[in-house]
Amino acid sequence: MKIIEGMKEIKDLAQKRDDLIKKVTDHAAIMDFETPTYTDQKAQIDSWLQSVADINKRILEIRISIQRTNLQTMVPIQLNGSTVNKTIAEWVHRRRDLAGEDKKVWEALNIKERTGRVKDGQMPTSMAGQVRDVKILRYYDPKTRDEKMALYQSEPSKIDATLEVVNAVTDLV
Repeated sequence: MKIIEGMKEIKDLAQKRDDLIKKVTDHAAIMDFETPTYTDQKAQIDSWLQSVADINKRILEIRISIQRTNLQTMVPIQLNGSTVNKTIAEWVHRRRDLAGEDKKVWEALNIKERTGRVKDGQMPTSMAGQVRDVKILRYYDPKTRDEKMALYQSEPSKIDATLEVVNAVTDLV
């Protein structure tokens, strides 16, 4: 079974489980004057309860297989002109939030400039009527900042595209 097939099976099983839970809710108890829907209603309820337990067991098996596969399968992705090799699990974490967090720190380098808190120009001095020229002192390389921001902006979509293919062709462990 491929990863994508396992993910689809989990989704289908969860839907089946939810349908069974609704049936249990609807038929587990009735008023004493109502007629049971099933010949042996208790046996039917017990059957549904067992089916839900079996479905959850199968979902767990598939999830663990997916996790095991994600931890063992290395995937190369081209980023910024070089090949980066990480496991599927590592790429999932990069995609989920870490690439965005890396982008945030590089964006923070020019936040004062973007908000107007620091700018080149002139500033009045404490002596009446006098001004002095001021320049921004940057303790970072703007070119590197722009490259890093572009890298971390594009990383999630590259991960998505690569993992779509990987999930379709990789067998579960």
